[in-house]
Amino acid sequence: MLFYLIKRLLGMLPLLIGITLISFAVIHLTPGDPTQLMTSMNPNASSEVSERLIKLYHLDKPIHIQYWEWLKNIAVLDFGESFALDGQSVMEKIKHRIPYTIYLNIMSMILIFIIALPLGILNAYYKDSFFDKTSTVFVFIGFAVPTFWLALLCMYFFGIKLGWLPISGLMSYNFENMTLLGKIGDIAKHSVLPVGVSVFGSLAGISRYARNSMLDVLNNDYVLAAKARGLPEKTVIFKHALKNALLPIITIIGLSIPGLIGGSVIFESIFSIPGMGQLFYQSVMMRDYPVVMGILVIGAVLTLLGNLIADILYAIVDPRIRYGKK
Repeated sequence: MLFYLIKRLLGMLPLLIGITLISFAVIHLTPGDPTQLMTSMNPNASSEVSERLIKLYHLDKPIHIQYWEWLKNIAVLDFGESFALDGQSVMEKIKHRIPYTIYLNIMSMILIFIIALPLGILNAYYKDSFFDKTSTVFVFIGFAVPTFWLALLCMYFFGIKLGWLPISGLMSYNFENMTLLGKIGDIAKHSVLPVGVSVFGSLAGISRYARNSMLDVLNNDYVLAAKARGLPEKTVIFKHALKNALLPIITIIGLSIPGLIGGSVIFESIFSIPGMGQLFYQSVMMRDYPVVMGILVIGAVLTLLGNLIADILYAIVDPRIRYGKK
């Protein structure tokens, strides 16, 4: 396993470089001058100021030289300075924003798998029953409804109409003055809408994967033999069938990790949550190249790590799979 991990980590380097190269080229092909944001808001800024800013950020150099300089900097985790007027570095912005995104998405992923896996298993066990058909309709409604529309609808109904839940942010204005239990309750209350909308929209995919995988496993000969030996139904499902049925789900877990950023753009923008998704959207609108590239690199690393984690989980779930030196 150690040899396999080293081999995979080394193999990630050329993939990561390729991803950053394509992303860097595409970002710099977008029309517009990123320094316009700094100069257009200042009535005293002249064309000479804009030229100095271009030289300061090396935007006057050929794109391959810009990429090489940027690549050397990110090798030491230096993503440069943001083009925004606040003058913060990219790492400072990411450091302040990433805890919100991690919290929201980890909570969403935990609830999705807690609900979707048992639901998929029960649907497979009670195939074509009223419960199976009803739950299928329910989860596919969440899959079909546009996420932004559902979020706005929930904000209006639960936040404005009924006044039960806050509709923006993750903390109240007087958060610092609350007790520990009060702070936990305040964060939980603010998390209900964004996490709930995220979970409802993602149940269909995971539950369908779990259902189809369990159906395939339940039709295998070893499961039929276990039933023929008179083993209890729970033992057959949870001891013999479940482990093999989890293998396709592990792939989904690995692919869900990059969604920590990508899936947060809509939720954080709608609910005004200061996380990575909102930062990415704002940076794209502002043509803030360093921040956009920094977030894209983090997304690429998460994608590669997600695939690696999925492969490791394969070996944990299925003892027949072992990675080692050939």
